[in-house]
Amino acid sequence: MTRRGAYNLIGLLAAALLTVFDQWTKRLAVRFLKEQAPRVLIEGVFELNYLENRGAAFGIFQGQKVVFLICTVVILGLVVFYYCRAPKSRRFHPIRLVGILLSAGALGNMIDRIQHSYVVDFFYFKLIDFPVFNVADCYVTVGAVLLAVLILFYYKEEELGFFYGGKAGKAAEDGQKEEI
Repeated sequence: MTRRGAYNLIGLLAAALLTVFDQWTKRLAVRFLKEQAPRVLIEGVFELNYLENRGAAFGIFQGQKVVFLICTVVILGLVVFYYCRAPKSRRFHPIRLVGILLSAGALGNMIDRIQHSYVVDFFYFKLIDFPVFNVADCYVTVGAVLLAVLILFYYKEEELGFFYGGKAGKAAEDGQKEEI
């Protein structure tokens, strides 16, 4: 197996494992939290509270299942495209991690929308009255923040050529020749 194939297989397996974990936590939420009073973990701060979210983040775009599915497929396509284009050097492991997190989060919530027409949410920070969220939402949020940090502070502009169709510079390859 080529190095490129190994990276792609590892990424696929990691995204699948994270998606399975997300789905497992949602099944637990349905089993133990649905139609129950919230489970307070830290009084006045954090609780587990079952919610069926038929919208997007913060409940916007309620009932737009087809729109969400189309957007998710497009986002997954873009993530896979850039994951495969990223140089295969150690320097680009973090950007591949971002791809894995974004894919797992998108897949986890897409599975819910296909199966139920809603997303199961259950984490609630009561202290700041933050919208109820789930594990897949955590993946997407961490992935997006990590992507921003990497682009702003870690990678040099010339290293990110693969994002807009160019090749990453020699510095990005860490002296390694990329396999095709």
